[in-house]
Amino acid sequence: MALDEATLGQLRETVRRFVSERLIPLEAQVAEDDVVPESVVEEMRTLGLFGLSIPEEYGGLGLSMFDEVQIAFEFGRTSPAFRSVIGTNNGIGSHGIIIDGTETQKNHYLPRLASGEIISAFALTEPQSGSDAASISTTARREGDQYVINGTKRYITNAPEASLFTVFARTAPKTDGVKGISALLVEGDIPGITIGPWDRKMGQRGAHTADVTFTDCRVSADALISGAEGVGFKTAMKVLDRGRIHIGAVCVATAERLIDDSLRYAMERQQFGQPIAAFQLIQAMLADSRAEAYAARCMVEETARRRDSGLPVVTEASCCKLFCAEMVGRVADRAVQIHGGAGYMAEYGIERFYRDVRLFRIYEGTSQIQQLVIARNMMREAGE
Repeated sequence: MALDEATLGQLRETVRRFVSERLIPLEAQVAEDDVVPESVVEEMRTLGLFGLSIPEEYGGLGLSMFDEVQIAFEFGRTSPAFRSVIGTNNGIGSHGIIIDGTETQKNHYLPRLASGEIISAFALTEPQSGSDAASISTTARREGDQYVINGTKRYITNAPEASLFTVFARTAPKTDGVKGISALLVEGDIPGITIGPWDRKMGQRGAHTADVTFTDCRVSADALISGAEGVGFKTAMKVLDRGRIHIGAVCVATAERLIDDSLRYAMERQQFGQPIAAFQLIQAMLADSRAEAYAARCMVEETARRRDSGLPVVTEASCCKLFCAEMVGRVADRAVQIHGGAGYMAEYGIERFYRDVRLFRIYEGTSQIQQLVIARNMMREAGE
């Protein structure tokens, strides 16, 4: 549902203040401690941030895609670790249920996800299966009215905190490729689930990932999303298509934060008797960053509008993910360069963002996967 302009404006202002007054001052602490304070998570619950994209009838705000990216433009101005706390509940952790879940699954889980009572995780990637998601080896064997799950998932965001996993597994082991893959909802406190230690990552400290191992883990047959076997891969792709627009918006917001910080520094930093912003080569880096961020913002907004209108946006969503993720990497690199030696020092926070944004080119579909999706869709369309 699209909010009216006044209501959306109020929500944006609330999130903007929350980011500026609460989150940005905590960035260094979160990076040092590798954890988002529980008090902040509770504030996110109170503000309704866990249910931004969950339909109103299930306790969320039910934002349209366009409205959601406007909020992402605000929330993404701070450390990605904060967005990660609410990101799976609003994105890949809930939308499999929203898009393909049974009514019973929706009624049982979506209100709890929207309130932040439970945190979700999307368990697709495996030690030997990343970009080639169709090659997953985790199995879910049917035994009477239960499925028995065995396998290991890797780099699962929010795994240490998750109470609910959307698990992709082979229900038809003898069927190769995507046709044998199903999606199941698995609660985190049942026997047979082992969460590994937090991964030590290059960046995005405070946003936790870990291995999740299933050993003879038994769930009810009612846990099968859509109630049918063999459609899990399609569910995953639909969820990821939507998520790519959201990630694009977060990349835009992070780039705009880096541009603001770089411009402020360049106008204050004196060299050769004048601010470095007066030097044309500094101006060129600022201008290139501003132009690319503007192009990315326009791309995300237009794709969100198209999705809201019911048009297919598979290609456009991949374009957003590809361009925005690559763009914010270039902006971060220029930000380090504009700050000079200060950009390499931890106290300024620029080097932290430089490391943080590198992940955007990898997760939820690498840049190379987006290139393949775009090119293959172009060729298919040309042949029709």
